[in-house]
Amino acid sequence: MTINGAPVGPVDIPEDLMMLEFLQEYVNLTGTRYGCGQGVCLACGIILDEDDGTSRLVPACITGAAYLDGRSVRTVEGHAARGPDGQVTRLSPIQRAFLEHFSFQCSYCTPGFVNAATVLVERLERAPVPRDEVEATVLAAMDGNICRCTGYVRYLTAVRDVILSTPGLTRGSDPGSRAS
Repeated sequence: MTINGAPVGPVDIPEDLMMLEFLQEYVNLTGTRYGCGQGVCLACGIILDEDDGTSRLVPACITGAAYLDGRSVRTVEGHAARGPDGQVTRLSPIQRAFLEHFSFQCSYCTPGFVNAATVLVERLERAPVPRDEVEATVLAAMDGNICRCTGYVRYLTAVRDVILSTPGLTRGSDPGSRAS
């Protein structure tokens, strides 16, 4: 499989190994978090890149690693740009917005929120929404992610702000708003 743009494997694994365990125990990518263990909270959400160029969020806690054999996935570790020494040189727009809005408290659910927001932004790059539908679009896209600390407002505000400030993600304009 490919993880964050790098080939991984082949690796011999147990048939029933979940992707979350594979990431943490075999690949040493520990940013993906175990939350509910049932695929409901999406703290463990990773991005599955489909062959058609689309992407979707999948719960790593209930998705078998073998199911993703030959596939391409992204984890929270794959969003920031890194220098030759591996040090982060630039955060993604979503990561920057989450920091600027102090969107998290304990940060346990943040990797899943980063991935869900990234999937949304990528979807909007292909199919922009009217500016007056941004709020509903953000709510629908982030609805599956559960946070027990913040009440969601800062996460949702950060995602909305990224969408509204990134040219090409919206179409049209509302009175008093800046056109994209």
